[in-house]
Amino acid sequence: MDNTSASSLKKKHTMSKVKITQVKSAIKRPEVQKRTIQALGLGKIRKSVEHELNPAIAGMIRAVNHLIVVENI
Repeated sequence: MDNTSASSLKKKHTMSKVKITQVKSAIKRPEVQKRTIQALGLGKIRKSVEHELNPAIAGMIRAVNHLIVVENI
């Protein structure tokens, strides 16, 4: 698994796809982070989703990067 940092994601906004996998629980996290996990389509550990990388998704990834792993597809 390639754990891509948020700073390198900022440079790759050319409609690339990313696979986002939740690896840590959102329990005892701020409500904003819980809502971000839900907005990404996650919610259970080891659940993966694919998204087109755009500025909104990149911002969400930055907000919860300690709970997820991001891979370029």
